[in-house]
Amino acid sequence: MDGKFVTYIRVSTQKQGRSGLGLEAQQEAVWEYLNGGRHKIVGEFVEVESGKRNDRPQLAKALQLCRAHKAQLLVAKLDRLARNVAFISKLMEADVKFVAIDLPEANNLTVHVMAAMAEYEAKAISERTKVALAAAKKRGVALGGRRVSRKRWDEHAAKGRAEGRLARSRTAAAWAKDVMPVIEGLREEGAVTLREIAAGLNERGIEARRGGEWNSVQVMRVLKTAQE
Repeated sequence: MDGKFVTYIRVSTQKQGRSGLGLEAQQEAVWEYLNGGRHKIVGEFVEVESGKRNDRPQLAKALQLCRAHKAQLLVAKLDRLARNVAFISKLMEADVKFVAIDLPEANNLTVHVMAAMAEYEAKAISERTKVALAAAKKRGVALGGRRVSRKRWDEHAAKGRAEGRLARSRTAAAWAKDVMPVIEGLREEGAVTLREIAAGLNERGIEARRGGEWNSVQVMRVLKTAQE
């Protein structure tokens, strides 16, 4: 298996975490899966947590490192990620690819099936709404709305553009948050100037936000965004 990976291992109880029960089996599955490939593990995270909870700090750190390095999240079992669709949706929104060793096609099959089921339910609700509206109209209930004025349309368009700018700003802020721990680490190692920080990021194989190598200007933008 080639590429960059961040491994995430979860055990359900403190007892399992201390004894290694379940932990060693997952670690062994990870190494067997990667054996023989040209891979690089950029981070390893172990979480002692309940599978029913979504607020897992170690998993959040693992996803953050995945985004920073543009790496894949690697887990031994799909059920170690979550036992509900809501969490899988959050994982998809995190824009991080993941591989479950017991079901490698999960990243492009299982998750899509879950999304398809959610879409199906949304369509079913829409159809039920249409039937209800038709029944109301048949009973004589007035339906429909007013035409939108040009002023209202312009206000709506301006609002859409503002929301777009806000979304881009949030994306940049999230990227800065993911990269800042690496930058802080470089500072602790003695990197002072923007050029030194950029060189350190490039040496660690972390691509710039839009791809390619880092330069002083890009580092300055990240630092500025992180301070806002």
